[in-house]
Amino acid sequence: MSISVGQLSCYDQAKSVTMKWFGDTDPNHVSMPTQMASACIAGFAASVLSLPIDLIKCRLQDMTPLPDGTMPYRGLADCASKVLRKEGVLAFWTGFGPYFARLAPSSTIILITIEQIRPLYRQAFYEIQH
Repeated sequence: MSISVGQLSCYDQAKSVTMKWFGDTDPNHVSMPTQMASACIAGFAASVLSLPIDLIKCRLQDMTPLPDGTMPYRGLADCASKVLRKEGVLAFWTGFGPYFARLAPSSTIILITIEQIRPLYRQAFYEIQH
């Protein structure tokens, strides 16, 4: 869910910025370079927002009992606070490069597909109502 929030919330904002870079004027008809740049920016934002959540989820899933039989984390907040205290704030983005490399292509494909389908959807359904 955090990936979708990161992608969708940033895509239109990134598109308004990248339109200026590539000389596009109509937000409903943007060039492929604008779409690709906007999708990569949105993928970057999605990575930044979702990686800390993914790291905590993986730590909780992979935990095994300590030698004394207790579990290393009591829950989500405990895991996050221990990572922050023991490893520092940047630990939440450990592995960012590979994570972004995995997320950027799928983000680009999804957002460009949405951009291509949107006019067809509007043509098929919006015109019927008006």
